[in-house]
Amino acid sequence: CITGTDAAKILRIPDTTGMKNEVIVQKSHRFPYDHMVRNCGVRLVEVETRAELERAINARTAMLLFLNKADPKGQVKAEEFVAIGKARGIPTMNDAAADVPPAGNLFKYTKMGFDLVAFSGGKGIRGPQSAGLLLGRDDLIRAARLNTAPHSDTIGRSCKVNKEELVGMMVAVEMYLKHDHEADWREWERRIKVMADAVTGLPGVRTERFVPEIANQVPHLRIHVDAAAAGVTRPEVLQALRDEEPEIEVVPGSYVPDTIEIASWMLQPGEAEIVGRRLRKALRG
Repeated sequence: CITGTDAAKILRIPDTTGMKNEVIVQKSHRFPYDHMVRNCGVRLVEVETRAELERAINARTAMLLFLNKADPKGQVKAEEFVAIGKARGIPTMNDAAADVPPAGNLFKYTKMGFDLVAFSGGKGIRGPQSAGLLLGRDDLIRAARLNTAPHSDTIGRSCKVNKEELVGMMVAVEMYLKHDHEADWREWERRIKVMADAVTGLPGVRTERFVPEIANQVPHLRIHVDAAAAGVTRPEVLQALRDEEPEIEVVPGSYVPDTIEIASWMLQPGEAEIVGRRLRKALRG
């Protein structure tokens, strides 16, 4: 989006003098990984409303950046964001790293009109953790490829993906598209029930099954802990889970106070039963 296929400009990055060097992002879509965008020598321009977004677009605008999991927080939703980019001739990119599953999301956002869409190679696709997918417009993909091997004198050299990871990523996608996703879902639901049943009936404990609105859209278990009734606090439960073998870590940073969240999809066969037993022991104080 900054250099296109201009070899001379590619060699100059992160020096973007005289190039398009601004990327517009909604304030609520800022996240720690957007440092990777600034690495290219651009300035992130924060906006909040559609009017601010429209005003921020100028001759220096290289791209409009969208963080998919933040869609519920932003005032400019995905479809509207894309439409603005199309109307103004500015490429739009959607960071949808954690949005597979569902499998249909691999095609959803490019069909929506985003010019570039990025997915993590790990997580739901279960490919190499240091690889990923970049989908979208042919000309932009071709330009991106000029920043990786065998083009060594580029900003992308520090993000090198080796040939083994490339093959692994390709195979992972092929396997994922052929996979029985409905069977996966049934198994994830079973694991949630196993863990919920293990703690049901304990004093001060209430369970809730939920699926996140966006990102990591798989069944999760949320355990509400009333410390006064349970006789144990959330931090004490988390420490108890860490202190024995095998060490158990739950979803970090639950947004609901006094709760413990557990994802079902990262567990291996038989582990839901282990987690259930350990939770029951920890919650009994």
